[in-house]
Order: sequence, then structure tokens, then C-alpha cells
Amino acid sequence: MASAPPTTVPPTEGGSSKKKFNIGTRKSKLALLQTDIVLDALKKAWPEYEFEIHSKETAGDQNTKIALREFTTKNLWTQELEDLMLAGHLDLIVHSLKDVPTLLPPTCALGAVMEREDSRDVLVMKQGLPPKTLSELPAGSVVGTSSIRRTAQLARKYPHLKVLDVRGNIGTRLSKLDAEDSPFTCLILAAAGLLRLGLGDRITQYLDSKNGEMLYAVGQGALGIEIRKDDQVVIEMLNKIGHRQTTLSCLAERSLLKTLEGGCSAPLGVETEWVQGSDGAQKLRMRSIVVSVDGKESSNVEVDGDVNSPEEAEAFGVKVAKELVSKGADLILQVIQQNKQTS
Repeated sequence: MASAPPTTVPPTEGGSSKKKFNIGTRKSKLALLQTDIVLDALKKAWPEYEFEIHSKETAGDQNTKIALREFTTKNLWTQELEDLMLAGHLDLIVHSLKDVPTLLPPTCALGAVMEREDSRDVLVMKQGLPPKTLSELPAGSVVGTSSIRRTAQLARKYPHLKVLDVRGNIGTRLSKLDAEDSPFTCLILAAAGLLRLGLGDRITQYLDSKNGEMLYAVGQGALGIEIRKDDQVVIEMLNKIGHRQTTLSCLAERSLLKTLEGGCSAPLGVETEWVQGSDGAQKLRMRSIVVSVDGKESSNVEVDGDVNSPEEAEAFGVKVAKELVSKGADLILQVIQQNKQTS
């Protein structure tokens, strides 16, 4: 996805070419670390330019008491930064892609997706307790998560476990888990955040379709870079650092979510991998599941497709969504939406 250097650089107030670019991010330790990953890639690709990081708290950072499923807005982690970018104070924003709504402001776009870290969910046991897998946890064990996706999949496969909301950044959640008076037996977290923070030793079990039967969130483990849609300079800059296979798989996942009209509160799990087809060509394999909050109803599929462009990724996501709907996903989502409106 490399490109030639930008040819149309907007002039600064002084009349010279723009040489400095402002990068926006949230203020958490993980968000800043992830932004450094993008910063290092940009510096390597474009050593002639300067980049400066600006951090800001978002609504999701400021309110850590309410469970994620209770929020009515989907842009908890993005809006404040988008406002700054649209006002011209930022040139690009680094996000955890799973936090980015599938519908962006009309003047914004997803400019690039970096190579994905491990996309799986993981089980983290309370310090001092013997390591166990999800299936080994005794009845009544308390699992900490604020994700409706995880809650629904746990209810489906492990109805003997209790789920309790836990919010905050990774350090805060681990502190809540390990506290002497903690009600939690374990947490379910994203592997990527723990690995990026050097906390991989806390992982007790990696969870996927074969281990624990838990699928992850759309875009999980990937870093998405949001830009102004008409900023050709930044678009061309990012072409040098984006990762093709990650971009295509994440675009397909986001297309699936968008088609189902879900969001961060929809109990949709995915798992994508690149496999070799019978014709020798690389194909994208997507597994996906939609589960009712009580775990009693579910719709799941596994589909392979030819995905060689953003357009094909979009079409593939739509195809997978239609297969899920044909197996009852729309009815599950309708019930969830009705319950939200009446609660």
C-alpha cells in the first residue's frame, strides 16, 4: 500500500508547505502507547515531517460508572477528538478500531488500519487464585466485563457463571480484580491491550472459536486512523503505513456490523483469518455470531470469500450479515432494540 510522496501540500499561513502534523488520541496509558506505534511508523516513512501528539479525555473516559450497554450514543470514545479535527486542530486521530462507530461524521473517513495485534479475548484470573479455563470455573464464579457481546456469549456457553460489570482502563480493572475485597474471580479482556502494555503474563487463557467458544469484537486488536475525508496529503501519507490484510479484514467486519445496524452494544462476535482456497488464492474466512442477552438464542455462520479490495470487503461483510439474518440474527437484534426502548 505504498505511495509516492504527497504532491499537493496545503500552504501554511506563512506560505510554505505544511511540515507539521498534529495527532489526536485519548489520554489513557494504552491509547498513548498505541499512538506511539503510529508515530514511529510515520516518522520512519516520512522523516522530513514533524508530528506532535495531543491527548484529550472523551465521554467514555469521563464516565466509568455506567455500564457500556446503558449508553445511548455510539461515539463515546471519538466525538471530542473528531470535533478538534474538524475544527482544524488535529490532522489525524489514532483509535482502537473496535471503539470507532461504523458510521463516521460525513466529513471524516478511516484513513488506514495498522497491522493487527492478537485480536482474541482472554481470561485473566485474580492474583492468588489457581489458573483455570472458563470451562473449569466452578458455578457462581464472578466474571468481570462490561461488554454485552461477552456477557451474551458467556450466558450461552457458561450459564453457571455470574457476570458483573467492571469499567475503567486496564490498570484500573486489574486493580479491581486483585483487590482483597474484590467480588471478581476473573476478567475477560482483549489480548491486544495486555500485550501492548507488557502484561501478557496475566493471561490465563486465550479465547476463540476453538478455545472457550468466544468470538471477539469487530476491529479488536487493530489501530484505526481517522482523518478528514478530503485531506489528500494525509491520505497519501497513511498509504505508506497501513497494513493491507488487516485493513481488508477489518473493513469486512465493520461492513457486517454496519449492515446489522449494530454498534458497540450489539452482542455480535467475529473471527477472521486468511486461508488458502482450493484455487490457491488467499480467501478471507469470517466466523460470526449474534447472541441474545440471556444466551438462549443465537445465530452463527462461517463464510469464505474473495476479498482483494475495500469494495470486496464491504460486499463480503454484507454477505455474511445476510447469512446471519437468514438464521435469525435480525429477530435477536429486534428484541434487544425493543428492550432498550422500553427500559
